[in-house]
Amino acid sequence: MEWFCLPAGQVLFEEGDDADAFYLVRSGALAAFRNGALNRPDLIGYIRAGEPVGEMSLLDESPHSASVYALRDSELVRMPKASFDRLTRKHASLMRELARMMLARMRGHERRTGSDPKVFALVSTSPTIDLAFRAGELKDALSRLGLTTAICDESCSEWSGQKLDALEIEHDIVLLTARMGDHTWARRAMGRADRMWLFARADAHPSVPLLPEDPSPAAKLKLLDVVLLHFGGVSAVVRPQEWADAAEAGRLFHWRQESNRADAEHLARTIAGRSVGLVVSGGGARAYAHIGAVRALRESGIPFDFLGGSSMGAIIAAGVGMGWSDDELERRIRKTFVESNPLDDWVLPVVSLARGHKVDNRLIEHFDNTEIADLSRPFFCLSSNLANGKPYVHRRGRVRDALRASIAIPGLLPPVVQNGDILVDGAVFTNFPAREMKAFHRGAVVGVDVTRAEGLNPDDFKNPPSFFGWVRHNGLHSLPPIASLLMRAATLGVADHHNVGRDATDLLVLPETDVEIRDWERFDDVVEAGYEATMKELSTSKAKLKRKLGIAEMRDVAAQ
Repeated sequence: MEWFCLPAGQVLFEEGDDADAFYLVRSGALAAFRNGALNRPDLIGYIRAGEPVGEMSLLDESPHSASVYALRDSELVRMPKASFDRLTRKHASLMRELARMMLARMRGHERRTGSDPKVFALVSTSPTIDLAFRAGELKDALSRLGLTTAICDESCSEWSGQKLDALEIEHDIVLLTARMGDHTWARRAMGRADRMWLFARADAHPSVPLLPEDPSPAAKLKLLDVVLLHFGGVSAVVRPQEWADAAEAGRLFHWRQESNRADAEHLARTIAGRSVGLVVSGGGARAYAHIGAVRALRESGIPFDFLGGSSMGAIIAAGVGMGWSDDELERRIRKTFVESNPLDDWVLPVVSLARGHKVDNRLIEHFDNTEIADLSRPFFCLSSNLANGKPYVHRRGRVRDALRASIAIPGLLPPVVQNGDILVDGAVFTNFPAREMKAFHRGAVVGVDVTRAEGLNPDDFKNPPSFFGWVRHNGLHSLPPIASLLMRAATLGVADHHNVGRDATDLLVLPETDVEIRDWERFDDVVEAGYEATMKELSTSKAKLKRKLGIAEMRDVAAQ
C-alpha cells in the first residue's frame, strides 16, 4: 500500500481513465464530477475521511465514470489492483462492506449524509455587509429544519485543522464567514469550504478581478454561488448577471429585505439539500395543466426554490419566477393564448408558417427586458440546437429571448439563430428536463409532465381542403391541421420515449386530458385537470415529501 498527499485542487483521476487501484481517504475531502446536463460538470458528491474511492470501477473492470478532485489538501492510501484482488479474496467481510456502500451510493433516494456539502464559506465582497446577521438568520432557518449549525468567523483563523475537523463532526452544517478584505482568513475559509457563497450588494459594482488570482479549490471547481442582497429604498446599480459573470457562479440567489424571512428559508433549504425544484414539460394547450398544478402545490404549502421547463412549460415556469400569483398567471396565459392567437400571422412559408411577430410582441408585453438572473428563484429552460444536435440550456440572458427559442416549433415559428446556433423548440430533444433539474440542486424534484403519444385527430387529415378552402370555413385566426402535424412531428421522439427523465423526480404528476395540442380554447378544463391530478398525487405522496423535505416546517413559511 502507498500513502500519499493530494494537494487541494489536484485531480486523482479523470472520467474515462482506467481503474488500476483502490483508494481510501485518510483525511481531507474529495469531490466527484461527471460530464453534466447543464453545460458544466455535475457535482456527484463529496468523499470524506474513511470512505473508499474508485472501488466500483475496479470491481466492474470498467473505466472511471467520474473525475475526482481534492477539495482540500488530502491524505490517501492507494492499493494497486493486484493487491486489492488478493485482499478481497482472502477477506469476504471486506467485499460485503464494499457491496453495501456501493448499493447505498447507487440508490439516489438513500443519499449518504457524507456525500453532501456541509461546510459553506460565506464571503462578503463589501465591508458594509453584516455577515454575522446573515449567518445568524441562516442558522435560525436551519434550526427550524432540525439541523445544528456552527458559525466560525475571523476569531477562528488561528484554530488548528483538527479543531475545525471536530466542529464539522459535531454539527450538521458549518458556516465560515469571512470578508474578502481579510485575506488570511478568507483564503483559509474558502480553502476548507465544500461550497462558496459570495455575498454581494445589488447597489454595488463587482470589482475585476473579483476572486484572488489563485482561487480556492471550490472556486476552481465552480462550486460557487452568488447571494445578491437587496436593501429597501436603495436602487440596484448593476445587472445581477454581472455579479454572476464576475464570479463565474453556478447559481445566483436573491435575498431581499422585504421578503427576508422567505428568502432566508429558501437559502436554508438549499444549504440543507431540502430545496424543491419544479420542472414542467411542453405540450401545447395541454400545458395549461401546469397552471392548475402550481395552484395545488402552493395551496399544499410546497415552496418552489428552483424552476425549469421546456417549450410551453418554460413559459409557465418563467411566470412563477416573475412572482406572478395564481390569478395573475391564469390571467396572463388566458390573455395570450385564449383571447387572441399569437400564431395567426401567417406568411407564405420559407422557414416557417408564421412570422412570429405576434409571439415576440406577447413575450415583450409579459416579460419586457427581465433577465433570467433577475427572477425571484434560479430558473432555466431548454431549447434544441439543430447546429450540433444537442439540448441548449438557457441560464442567462433575457427571459423572453430564452422562451422564444424554447417555443420555436420547427416549421411553425422561425428558429432563433445566435452565435452560429440554430435553436428550436426544446421539446424536440428534451420535453421534460427533470434530469437537468436534478443537476441544478440537491433537493427534491417535483415534475408535471403532459407529454403524450396521442394528440392528433385523424379526421383532420382525411380529404383536407385547400388552404383557401380552410380559410373560408374556419377564418384566418384558426390554426390549420398542419400546425398540429408540425408540433407532433417535432416532439415525436420524446413522446415515444416519454418516460425519459421521469426517474429523476420525487413527485410526478401526469394530468390526463383529451385536449389536442392546438386546442387553445379549452383553458378552464385543462387547468382544472392539472389541479385535480396534482391534489390526487399529493394525497398519496405528500408523506414521502414531508420525510424528505420537512414540508410541515415549510408550510408556515409558504403561508407567509
